[in-house]
Amino acid sequence: MTTAPAKAMVMAAGLGLRMRPLTLERPKPLIPVMGKPMLDHALDRLEEAGVASAVVNSHYKGEMIAAHLAGRTSPAITLSPEDTLLETGGGVKKALPLLGTDPVYVVNADILWLDGPSPTLARLARHWNPDEMDALLLLMATTKAVGYEGRGDYHMDPLGRLTRRSEQEIAPFVYAGVQIVKPELFGQDTPDGAFSTNRVWDRAQEAGRLFGSPMTGCGSTSAPPTRWPKRRRCCR
Repeated sequence: MTTAPAKAMVMAAGLGLRMRPLTLERPKPLIPVMGKPMLDHALDRLEEAGVASAVVNSHYKGEMIAAHLAGRTSPAITLSPEDTLLETGGGVKKALPLLGTDPVYVVNADILWLDGPSPTLARLARHWNPDEMDALLLLMATTKAVGYEGRGDYHMDPLGRLTRRSEQEIAPFVYAGVQIVKPELFGQDTPDGAFSTNRVWDRAQEAGRLFGSPMTGCGSTSAPPTRWPKRRRCCR
């Protein structure tokens, strides 16, 4: 078993266009779900997993995110504000000086999940093998992800190695918004400015070093309703 990441990056810079009008006056990560902002759900899970420090990027209404996090001490927060929206890959690349060189968790701030028999982040860390992997993605069954209507993202072989679906295919797994990744990938042959993490994943796939781990609980790939049904079901 490898050591779990001690640092994390939380992606909180999106515009939240799909969540309007809720995001007209606040950034999407601060929309409350089950009594607290989605950003706090992500940070609380990271704290429970033993993460000591987290970098949080911001763009849209970033001053509200900064004010919200001002009093948080665990995990210790460092902000990475973006004057220009850098997308997922560019956001991580900008934060590299803050993240260091060891593998990190990267968590989207607009997702929510319920753990299965064991905590999801700890389970992901147990599967992480830096000798074989450059990135390990948390995956949700395409048919069970709430808030997702697409064709899925990846096929997975029996060893967990991933291949992206072709344009007309339907894939059994969709990325669930959490990964363990080597920061060095974002500095190798990547452009300055905005770019998608897909560029990094495709390169890891070509090298046979992109892996996945299916969720044992359930979750939402985007902002869920502000009020859950009484039984709080999040899987179809």
